[in-house]
Amino acid sequence: MEDSDSTTFLGLKESDSGPWDVVILQIPLEMTSSYGEGARYGPKACIEASSQVELYDPILSEDLPCGAAIHTAEPWASDAPSLREQLDSIREYVGAWVVDGQFPLVLGGEHGILLPIVESLSEHHLLSDLSELTIVQVDAHADLRDELNGEKFSHGTVIRRALDLGVGRVIQIGVRAFSLEEEALMGSEERIQTWFAKSLLAVSDGNSEWERMMSSLSEVTGPVWLTFDVDGLDGSLVPSTGTPVPGGLSHWGSVEIIERLFSSEKCEVIGADVNEIVPGTEGNLTQFSAALIATKMVSCYIAKSLNRKGE
Repeated sequence: MEDSDSTTFLGLKESDSGPWDVVILQIPLEMTSSYGEGARYGPKACIEASSQVELYDPILSEDLPCGAAIHTAEPWASDAPSLREQLDSIREYVGAWVVDGQFPLVLGGEHGILLPIVESLSEHHLLSDLSELTIVQVDAHADLRDELNGEKFSHGTVIRRALDLGVGRVIQIGVRAFSLEEEALMGSEERIQTWFAKSLLAVSDGNSEWERMMSSLSEVTGPVWLTFDVDGLDGSLVPSTGTPVPGGLSHWGSVEIIERLFSSEKCEVIGADVNEIVPGTEGNLTQFSAALIATKMVSCYIAKSLNRKGE
């Protein structure tokens, strides 16, 4: 990695012209942070940290990019005065990439970026309607409030807004911080399936709930968007993220979830985002943890593509 380029994902040398198999999109949005700040610096920090990630993954026959064309796009930027206008700008930015059959991996930025991402997916060639889409959400928080601090388009409301758009199903994994309002919705909205961290990681119950969750992922069908809020990881792995919460997923547990989704023949992961990346001021662990998760997603996508080609 001595000759790596810290401005490209994994420090890889990239071609300026497509077609590309994987596009890395950077959305440094931060307008509704409710606790720790700095998510606007997250995408750049994650790209830089990725240059120190090992390029070999045992699920691939050779080092990344393993014959795939990866492109790190110019970051999104907007001077729009209102949050809704900023979100509209993000929808246009992402939409330019999802229509070409490439795999978009989005780095954020606060979790509110998911709403315009989902809006842009209405143009995806595998979707005739958003009711066909499943969102798999790894997160410490439910993000199902109707508003947070008076804002309906907050990071804490994004899954509820996605459901308002007509998304067919949401599978939440690792949730351990939620309001009474959110608990009621999780219990009443049939499109939501929540796997709580307390049950998944309970010591007294062995791994039975985890095994049930993993089995359920194998049964997911149709197009899937994977949204990974890094605070879904245990707080010790992402100490700088906006709202770190103890009792979260391990790195290897997260790897298992990602590998299970991408390897399934019943569903198609059409894109993913890794969000709430806040670079540390006293260390690089948060952005490096995010870079590892992002790299695993890319490896899994490439592995599935190669498998389909018989390579």
